[in-house]
Amino acid sequence: MSETLPNGVWPVMLTPYTDDYEVDYEALEQMIEWYIRKGVHGLFAVCQSSEMVQLTLEERVAVARFVREKAGGRVPVVASGHVADAYSQQSEEIARISATGVDAFVLVTNRLAAEDEDEAVWKRNAEKILNDFPEVTFGLYECPNPYQRLLSPELLAWCAQTGRFTFMKECSNNLEQIKAKIAAVKGTRLNLYVANNPHVLETLQAGGHGYSGILANFQPDLYAWLTENWSGKPEQAQLVQDYLGASCLFEGRHYPTSAKYYMQLDGVNLTLKGRTKRIADFKETHRREIEQLRRFNGNIAKSLV
Repeated sequence: MSETLPNGVWPVMLTPYTDDYEVDYEALEQMIEWYIRKGVHGLFAVCQSSEMVQLTLEERVAVARFVREKAGGRVPVVASGHVADAYSQQSEEIARISATGVDAFVLVTNRLAAEDEDEAVWKRNAEKILNDFPEVTFGLYECPNPYQRLLSPELLAWCAQTGRFTFMKECSNNLEQIKAKIAAVKGTRLNLYVANNPHVLETLQAGGHGYSGILANFQPDLYAWLTENWSGKPEQAQLVQDYLGASCLFEGRHYPTSAKYYMQLDGVNLTLKGRTKRIADFKETHRREIEQLRRFNGNIAKSLV
């Protein structure tokens, strides 16, 4: 497992399915190649976009292992799959998914304390996990479901200072809070990747480490360009950020079906099937929107060459 993770773009990966709603590993391999060809810096597997709650533990383990193996060291891979309520089941998730060789097992922050419990409870439960799994490297994910637990900068600083955490998907959508968290992890091995599209450039300027969000399933190459060029090409970077920020209007529209359609248009052979959304709700007008978004993305990418 790596000591530090690279700055840049970490897509929240989708799970493709066969016509029988089984995990489609041939399509998943094509998807991995698509992400890497688009220039991503890492892969976040078995997350909410992967429909991890709808995957069995066996499927979560198998997907994490497959992504890690097929990435083949070209980019690092982190994985979650942390969905259980009981600690005994969470322990099994941690043990089995981390054993696949992923670079970090990503803890979902709302799994470490109930909604009405304070950060002292959260910290005690985190300490137990760290003690029970001394060889595992961890990440953090402020997943909004079943409820969203945002970590305070003070608690995040404690996590960073343990030296056990390398990855965080930050989901507050609050620029001042994000900046405080960036300051809290400065000088540690814990990297903070934001999920909020309009703030990517500002968080990079503040010392953040990149982006891990839904639109990396539509625009991974543009986010890769931004995270690699924001400092050296500030005027272009602002234009790209303005476009990406406006594109967030697509984020919740019929996702993840919409993202699977985008990948189909880009040559990935996968179905639109999912375990949480009906294909029938993804209508012809929604397909036209994605087609136009894809053309616009291509025009922006050409302008950066």
